[in-house]
Amino acid sequence: MIPHSPPLTRFHRIAFVASPTQLAHESRDRLVAAYGAVPLQEADVVVALGGDGFMLETLHALLDRATPVPVYGMNCGSVGFLMNNFDEADLPGRLERAQEARLHPLRMHAITSAGIVEEALALNEVSLLRQLRQAAKIRISIDGRERLPELICDGVLISTPAGSTAYNLSAHGPIVPLSANLLPLTPISAFRPRRWRGALLPSSAEVLFEVLEADKRPVAAVADFTEVRDVISVAVSEDRSISVPVLFDPDRGLSERIIAEQFTV
Repeated sequence: MIPHSPPLTRFHRIAFVASPTQLAHESRDRLVAAYGAVPLQEADVVVALGGDGFMLETLHALLDRATPVPVYGMNCGSVGFLMNNFDEADLPGRLERAQEARLHPLRMHAITSAGIVEEALALNEVSLLRQLRQAAKIRISIDGRERLPELICDGVLISTPAGSTAYNLSAHGPIVPLSANLLPLTPISAFRPRRWRGALLPSSAEVLFEVLEADKRPVAAVADFTEVRDVISVAVSEDRSISVPVLFDPDRGLSERIIAEQFTV
């Protein structure tokens, strides 16, 4: 009798990566023993074990792959908004049933006071932050048109929809659904204009931040993990040529989580 062949699944080669915690490493060892593993460069799916910070690191590490590889996160950390619940049972079945969300990063183009040009990608947000005790002064232009001549503040950020529940939300910015094609622009402790609470921009917007009085009021720009100090101008736009696939269990889709987060009290 011919043995029954298991059904084909979307993902045959699984790579496991783990954050540097004991829990994540022990979990990875058990999963590798149960399901086998391939090196990262040979994988057609990556299972990331950790929290949201480690998930973000994993996604950044895979950004330069010619063929995007989906990442399925399982929570072994303190925060797991981008993660699925941890469960060792039926991992191939969970991967097969998972729903995909595609994330597009922001591209930051920063120029420093020394004339150095730095570029970086951000899946959460690009933020400008004062470096010293004095508030920053920043001019904001959108698509070549000046919109705010002078924002006096601790900083300002522009977020992706996926990142709108992170630093942006902590700075009292709006949560944006993935399908909205909007980018939140949010001030951080604005002093003047005192009542400006930010803006929602179309995802096609090109944003330019210009630092005023840069010698007296130095500003750093941060794109997720990349920090550039003493910037004089920072241009930010969404890079839709890059698409990052992230997998979620059907009952924990990212779009649903972002909507549900707006009703969390």
